[in-house]
Amino acid sequence: MGWFEERAGLDGTVAVVTGGAGGLGEAVARDLAANGVRPAVIDIDGEAVESLRRSLSEQGHDAIVHHGDARDPDALSALFAAADERWGRLDTLVNVVGGTFRAPFVDTTPKGWDALLRTNLLHVLHACSLAIPRMRKGGRGGSIVNLTTIEAHRAAPGFAVYSAAKAAVEHFARTLAVELAPDGIRVNNVAPDYAPTPNLTRFANEDHPLSTPAGIRIAIPMGRVGQVTDVSNCVVFLASGLSAYITGTTLHPDGGTSASSGWFNWPDSGWGNYAPMRLLEHLTSPTGDE
Repeated sequence: MGWFEERAGLDGTVAVVTGGAGGLGEAVARDLAANGVRPAVIDIDGEAVESLRRSLSEQGHDAIVHHGDARDPDALSALFAAADERWGRLDTLVNVVGGTFRAPFVDTTPKGWDALLRTNLLHVLHACSLAIPRMRKGGRGGSIVNLTTIEAHRAAPGFAVYSAAKAAVEHFARTLAVELAPDGIRVNNVAPDYAPTPNLTRFANEDHPLSTPAGIRIAIPMGRVGQVTDVSNCVVFLASGLSAYITGTTLHPDGGTSASSGWFNWPDSGWGNYAPMRLLEHLTSPTGDE
Protein backbone atom coordinates (compact mmCIF):
# COMPACT_ATOMS: atom_id res chain seq x y z
CA MET A 1 0.00 0.00 0.00
CA GLY A 2 1.38 3.40 -1.00
CA TRP A 3 1.54 6.63 0.98
CA PHE A 4 -1.65 8.04 -0.53
CA GLU A 5 -3.69 4.85 -0.09
CA GLU A 6 -2.57 4.48 3.52
CA ARG A 7 -3.36 8.02 4.54
CA ALA A 8 -6.51 8.30 2.44
CA GLY A 9 -8.11 5.24 4.05
CA LEU A 10 -10.77 5.00 1.36
CA ASP A 11 -10.52 1.33 0.45
CA GLY A 12 -13.59 -0.58 1.60
CA THR A 13 -15.59 2.49 2.57
CA VAL A 14 -19.08 3.32 1.29
CA ALA A 15 -20.30 6.51 -0.36
CA VAL A 16 -23.75 7.67 -1.41
CA VAL A 17 -23.58 9.96 -4.46
CA THR A 18 -26.69 11.85 -5.58
CA GLY A 19 -26.69 12.71 -9.27
CA GLY A 20 -23.70 10.46 -9.79
CA ALA A 21 -24.20 8.95 -13.23
CA GLY A 22 -23.36 11.82 -15.56
CA GLY A 23 -21.19 14.92 -15.78
CA LEU A 24 -19.47 15.91 -12.55
CA GLY A 25 -21.27 13.19 -10.61
CA GLU A 26 -20.01 10.46 -12.90
CA ALA A 27 -16.43 11.68 -12.46
CA VAL A 28 -16.93 11.67 -8.69
CA ALA A 29 -18.41 8.16 -8.61
CA ARG A 30 -15.71 6.74 -10.89
CA ASP A 31 -12.83 8.34 -9.00
CA LEU A 32 -14.18 7.19 -5.64
CA ALA A 33 -14.57 3.65 -7.00
CA ALA A 34 -11.02 3.79 -8.39
CA ASN A 35 -9.83 4.39 -4.83
CA GLY A 36 -11.67 1.39 -3.41
CA VAL A 37 -14.86 3.14 -2.35
CA ARG A 38 -18.13 1.26 -2.88
CA PRO A 39 -20.52 3.84 -4.37
CA ALA A 40 -24.31 3.91 -4.13
CA VAL A 41 -25.51 6.23 -6.88
CA ILE A 42 -28.86 7.69 -7.88
CA ASP A 43 -29.46 9.65 -11.07
CA ILE A 44 -32.48 10.75 -13.10
CA ASP A 45 -30.78 10.05 -16.44
CA GLY A 46 -31.69 6.44 -17.29
CA GLU A 47 -29.17 6.12 -20.11
CA ALA A 48 -26.34 7.43 -17.95
CA VAL A 49 -27.37 5.07 -15.14
CA GLU A 50 -27.19 2.03 -17.41
CA SER A 51 -23.82 3.10 -18.77
CA LEU A 52 -22.31 3.67 -15.32
CA ARG A 53 -23.77 0.46 -13.90
CA ARG A 54 -22.37 -1.56 -16.78
CA SER A 55 -18.91 -0.02 -16.76
CA LEU A 56 -18.47 -0.23 -12.97
CA SER A 57 -19.47 -3.89 -13.08
CA GLU A 58 -17.07 -4.61 -15.94
CA GLN A 59 -14.26 -2.99 -13.95
CA GLY A 60 -15.03 -5.18 -10.95
CA HIS A 61 -16.32 -2.45 -8.67
CA ASP A 62 -18.97 -3.28 -6.06
CA ALA A 63 -21.61 -0.62 -6.67
CA ILE A 64 -25.31 0.19 -6.48
CA VAL A 65 -26.67 2.41 -9.26
CA HIS A 66 -30.33 3.41 -9.07
CA HIS A 67 -32.42 5.16 -11.70
CA GLY A 68 -34.43 7.72 -9.77
CA ASP A 69 -34.88 11.34 -8.75
CA ALA A 70 -32.88 12.42 -5.69
CA ARG A 71 -35.48 15.13 -5.12
CA ASP A 72 -38.02 12.36 -4.40
CA PRO A 73 -37.76 11.49 -0.69
CA ASP A 74 -38.89 7.91 -1.28
CA ALA A 75 -36.33 7.32 -4.04
CA LEU A 76 -33.55 8.80 -1.93
CA SER A 77 -34.53 6.75 1.12
CA ALA A 78 -34.55 3.61 -1.01
CA LEU A 79 -30.96 4.23 -2.07
CA PHE A 80 -29.78 4.56 1.53
CA ALA A 81 -31.72 1.43 2.46
CA ALA A 82 -30.08 -0.49 -0.39
CA ALA A 83 -26.63 0.60 0.83
CA ASP A 84 -27.57 -0.51 4.36
CA GLU A 85 -28.62 -3.94 3.13
CA ARG A 86 -25.58 -4.44 0.90
CA TRP A 87 -22.80 -3.05 3.06
CA GLY A 88 -24.17 -2.05 6.48
CA ARG A 89 -22.17 1.15 6.71
CA LEU A 90 -21.91 4.69 5.34
CA ASP A 91 -18.75 6.79 5.33
CA THR A 92 -19.28 9.48 2.72
CA LEU A 93 -22.17 11.44 1.23
CA VAL A 94 -21.64 13.50 -1.92
CA ASN A 95 -24.51 15.76 -2.98
CA VAL A 96 -24.10 16.56 -6.67
CA VAL A 97 -27.64 17.14 -7.93
CA GLY A 98 -28.27 20.70 -9.09
CA GLY A 99 -29.49 22.74 -12.00
CA THR A 100 -30.80 26.08 -13.11
CA PHE A 101 -32.13 28.21 -15.94
CA ARG A 102 -31.32 31.75 -16.98
CA ALA A 103 -33.96 34.45 -16.46
CA PRO A 104 -34.24 37.88 -14.83
CA PHE A 105 -35.74 37.45 -11.37
CA VAL A 106 -38.82 39.52 -12.22
CA ASP A 107 -39.62 37.09 -15.04
CA THR A 108 -39.64 34.06 -12.74
CA THR A 109 -42.55 32.66 -10.73
CA PRO A 110 -43.14 30.91 -7.41
CA LYS A 111 -43.36 27.62 -9.30
CA GLY A 112 -39.90 28.24 -10.75
CA TRP A 113 -38.50 29.24 -7.35
CA ASP A 114 -39.84 26.06 -5.83
CA ALA A 115 -38.24 23.96 -8.57
CA LEU A 116 -34.88 25.63 -8.06
CA LEU A 117 -35.00 25.19 -4.29
CA ARG A 118 -35.96 21.52 -4.62
CA THR A 119 -33.17 20.92 -7.11
CA ASN A 120 -30.40 22.80 -5.36
CA LEU A 121 -31.19 22.89 -1.63
CA LEU A 122 -33.98 20.74 -0.26
CA HIS A 123 -32.63 17.36 -1.42
CA VAL A 124 -29.34 18.24 0.29
CA LEU A 125 -31.17 18.63 3.59
CA HIS A 126 -32.94 15.31 3.12
CA ALA A 127 -29.79 13.43 2.11
CA CYS A 128 -27.93 14.78 5.12
CA SER A 129 -30.79 13.84 7.43
CA LEU A 130 -30.52 10.27 6.14
CA ALA A 131 -26.73 10.11 6.26
CA ILE A 132 -26.00 11.56 9.69
CA PRO A 133 -27.69 8.89 11.85
CA ARG A 134 -25.96 6.17 9.82
CA MET A 135 -22.55 7.80 10.23
CA ARG A 136 -23.11 8.29 13.93
CA LYS A 137 -24.18 4.68 14.33
CA GLY A 138 -21.01 3.51 12.62
CA GLY A 139 -18.88 5.40 15.11
CA ARG A 140 -16.16 6.06 12.51
CA GLY A 141 -17.07 9.64 11.71
CA GLY A 142 -17.70 10.49 8.07
CA SER A 143 -17.51 13.08 5.34
CA ILE A 144 -20.30 15.04 3.68
CA VAL A 145 -19.37 16.92 0.50
CA ASN A 146 -21.73 19.29 -1.33
CA LEU A 147 -21.10 20.47 -4.87
CA THR A 148 -22.04 24.12 -5.04
CA THR A 149 -20.76 26.79 -7.44
CA ILE A 150 -18.77 29.98 -7.67
CA GLU A 151 -22.18 31.66 -8.04
CA ALA A 152 -22.73 31.03 -4.33
CA HIS A 153 -19.92 33.51 -3.68
CA ARG A 154 -20.58 36.29 -6.19
CA ALA A 155 -23.47 37.99 -7.89
CA ALA A 156 -25.07 35.94 -10.66
CA PRO A 157 -27.38 38.11 -12.81
CA GLY A 158 -30.03 35.92 -14.39
CA PHE A 159 -29.57 33.21 -11.76
CA ALA A 160 -30.73 34.95 -8.58
CA VAL A 161 -32.68 32.12 -6.95
CA TYR A 162 -30.15 29.48 -8.04
CA SER A 163 -27.25 31.41 -6.52
CA ALA A 164 -29.27 32.02 -3.35
CA ALA A 165 -30.01 28.30 -3.03
CA LYS A 166 -26.35 27.39 -3.50
CA ALA A 167 -25.31 30.03 -0.95
CA ALA A 168 -27.81 28.45 1.44
CA VAL A 169 -26.14 25.06 0.93
CA GLU A 170 -22.77 26.65 1.69
CA HIS A 171 -23.94 28.15 4.99
CA PHE A 172 -25.91 25.04 5.90
CA ALA A 173 -22.67 23.09 5.52
CA ARG A 174 -20.74 25.47 7.74
CA THR A 175 -23.33 25.27 10.49
CA LEU A 176 -23.73 21.51 10.16
CA ALA A 177 -19.95 21.10 10.30
CA VAL A 178 -19.90 22.70 13.75
CA GLU A 179 -22.85 20.65 14.98
CA LEU A 180 -21.31 17.37 13.82
CA ALA A 181 -17.66 18.02 14.65
CA PRO A 182 -17.89 16.19 18.02
CA ASP A 183 -19.03 13.09 16.10
CA GLY A 184 -16.04 13.25 13.76
CA ILE A 185 -18.35 13.94 10.80
CA ARG A 186 -16.91 16.57 8.49
CA VAL A 187 -19.00 18.76 6.16
CA ASN A 188 -17.42 20.68 3.29
CA ASN A 189 -18.25 22.14 -0.12
CA VAL A 190 -16.66 22.13 -3.55
CA ALA A 191 -17.47 25.24 -5.60
CA PRO A 192 -16.29 25.00 -9.22
CA ASP A 193 -16.63 27.58 -11.93
CA TYR A 194 -16.93 26.63 -15.60
CA ALA A 195 -16.18 22.93 -16.11
CA PRO A 196 -17.99 21.88 -19.30
CA THR A 197 -20.54 19.09 -18.85
CA PRO A 198 -23.62 18.35 -20.98
CA ASN A 199 -25.76 20.51 -18.71
CA LEU A 200 -23.37 23.44 -18.62
CA THR A 201 -22.89 23.47 -22.37
CA ARG A 202 -26.58 24.35 -22.66
CA PHE A 203 -25.55 27.85 -21.62
CA ALA A 204 -22.61 28.04 -24.00
CA ASN A 205 -22.61 28.25 -27.76
CA GLU A 206 -20.23 29.30 -30.48
CA ASP A 207 -20.73 32.95 -29.47
CA HIS A 208 -19.97 32.30 -25.80
CA PRO A 209 -16.74 34.03 -24.65
CA LEU A 210 -15.47 30.82 -23.06
CA SER A 211 -15.72 29.00 -26.38
CA THR A 212 -12.59 30.78 -27.62
CA PRO A 213 -8.97 30.64 -26.35
CA ALA A 214 -8.87 34.45 -26.09
CA GLY A 215 -12.06 34.57 -24.03
CA ILE A 216 -10.77 31.87 -21.71
CA ARG A 217 -7.45 33.65 -21.19
CA ILE A 218 -9.21 36.90 -20.35
CA ALA A 219 -11.73 35.43 -17.89
CA ILE A 220 -9.84 32.59 -16.17
CA PRO A 221 -6.46 33.37 -14.59
CA MET A 222 -5.07 29.88 -15.28
CA GLY A 223 -6.01 30.22 -18.94
CA ARG A 224 -8.12 27.09 -19.34
CA VAL A 225 -11.62 25.90 -18.51
CA GLY A 226 -12.12 23.35 -15.77
CA GLN A 227 -12.23 19.61 -16.27
CA VAL A 228 -14.56 17.26 -14.43
CA THR A 229 -11.53 15.63 -12.79
CA ASP A 230 -10.50 19.00 -11.32
CA VAL A 231 -13.73 18.76 -9.33
CA SER A 232 -13.68 15.02 -8.57
CA ASN A 233 -10.09 15.32 -7.31
CA CYS A 234 -11.35 17.73 -4.64
CA VAL A 235 -14.18 15.40 -3.67
CA VAL A 236 -11.83 12.42 -3.30
CA PHE A 237 -9.56 14.53 -1.11
CA LEU A 238 -12.44 15.67 1.12
CA ALA A 239 -13.76 12.12 1.39
CA SER A 240 -10.35 10.82 2.41
CA GLY A 241 -8.33 10.85 5.58
CA LEU A 242 -6.03 13.40 3.96
CA SER A 243 -8.62 16.03 4.93
CA ALA A 244 -9.30 14.60 8.39
CA TYR A 245 -8.86 18.01 10.07
CA ILE A 246 -10.80 20.03 7.50
CA THR A 247 -14.46 20.86 8.06
CA GLY A 248 -16.83 23.75 7.40
CA THR A 249 -14.89 25.03 4.42
CA THR A 250 -15.09 25.27 0.63
CA LEU A 251 -12.59 24.25 -2.03
CA HIS A 252 -12.60 26.32 -5.23
CA PRO A 253 -11.46 24.38 -8.31
CA ASP A 254 -12.02 27.38 -10.57
CA GLY A 255 -8.67 28.30 -12.08
CA GLY A 256 -8.54 31.45 -9.94
CA THR A 257 -11.81 33.10 -10.96
CA SER A 258 -13.09 33.49 -7.40
CA ALA A 259 -9.81 35.12 -6.43
CA SER A 260 -9.75 37.45 -9.44
CA SER A 261 -13.29 38.69 -8.70
CA GLY A 262 -13.77 41.03 -11.65
CA TRP A 263 -10.13 41.37 -12.73
CA PHE A 264 -9.50 40.31 -16.31
CA ASN A 265 -6.34 39.53 -18.24
CA TRP A 266 -6.91 41.76 -21.27
CA PRO A 267 -4.80 41.06 -24.39
CA ASP A 268 -1.96 43.60 -24.76
CA SER A 269 -3.09 45.39 -21.58
CA GLY A 270 -2.68 42.83 -18.80
CA TRP A 271 -4.75 42.71 -15.66
CA GLY A 272 -7.47 45.29 -15.12
CA ASN A 273 -10.85 45.46 -13.43
CA TYR A 274 -12.22 47.58 -16.26
CA ALA A 275 -12.30 47.31 -20.04
CA PRO A 276 -9.30 48.85 -21.87
CA MET A 277 -9.96 52.26 -23.41
CA ARG A 278 -9.35 50.96 -26.93
CA LEU A 279 -12.19 48.46 -26.44
CA LEU A 280 -14.52 51.12 -25.04
CA GLU A 281 -13.72 53.40 -27.97
CA HIS A 282 -14.51 50.56 -30.36
CA LEU A 283 -17.85 49.87 -28.67
CA THR A 284 -18.89 53.51 -28.59
CA SER A 285 -17.79 54.48 -32.08
CA PRO A 286 -20.68 55.10 -34.53
CA THR A 287 -19.61 52.29 -36.86
CA GLY A 288 -18.20 49.95 -34.25
CA ASP A 289 -14.84 50.21 -36.02
CA GLU A 290 -11.65 51.52 -34.50
